[in-house]
This record gives sequence, C-alpha cells and structure tokens, in this order.
Amino acid sequence: MDKKYEPLRLCNQLCFPLYAASKEIVRRYTPILEELDLTYTQYITMMVLWEHESISVKEMGKLLYLDSGTLTPVLKKLEQKGLIIRKRDSADERVLIVTITDEGMALREKALAVPEKVACTICLSPEEAAFLYKTLHKLLGDCEE
Repeated sequence: MDKKYEPLRLCNQLCFPLYAASKEIVRRYTPILEELDLTYTQYITMMVLWEHESISVKEMGKLLYLDSGTLTPVLKKLEQKGLIIRKRDSADERVLIVTITDEGMALREKALAVPEKVACTICLSPEEAAFLYKTLHKLLGDCEE
C-alpha cells in the first residue's frame, strides 16, 4: 500500500478497536442481563437510578452519554416493566423526572452478581481494567487530572 494511504489502514484507527471492544463487551453482558430481563441500555439506566433514585431525564442523559431520543424508548420500556415512574416536575413542567419503584430497587439485589460475571469473561487484570477505565474517561473528557 502506498504510504500516502497509511492513515486509512484499519490497524491505524483508534476508533476501530474502541468500537469493536464496545460491541464485544455488550455481547458478553447480553446473556447475563437476560436473566434480569434487561438490555444493556436498560441496565446502565437502572444503575443510574439505583444510585440516584430520582433524576431528571436531562441529567440522566448526561451521565449515560445518551440523548433523549435514545433514552425515551428505554424509559418507556422500564416503566412498562414497573421498574420506574416518569412524571413532570411540579416546579417546572418542562422537566421530566424519573423515579425508581420498589420493584426497580429490588432488582438491584439480583444485579449484584452482574459485574463479577462479566469480569470473568474479560481477560484483564484489575490493574489493567482500572487503567483502561481511567484512560477511556480521559478520552471522554472526564479526567479529573
């Protein structure tokens, strides 16, 4: 290949291994999350709610790096499952608040095993995983350094 086109080789793209690794990680989560009747996106949404219990859709979107067009169908499905309630903020009707239900909170107990089950499928030491986590957040612009 002509040197001029070297930058276009797949092996020279940072985006490609990130994309492929992301798809692979989600694929590994899938059978584990099926036991909870959750998709990966529903799972990370529930993680935010297990931590915050009640949060605006806008704030949730920031935490998950998801826009409202992606988040809305996820929230509708979680509401149909009885895991969350969505309602307008009484102080500002433009703000939609998501609150976890007792059933949603109870699911947290079942979800406790998920991180360990997924970790067993990934060939990284705890130190490598911590380094990767920090590096990816740096890439996202979240570095506290």
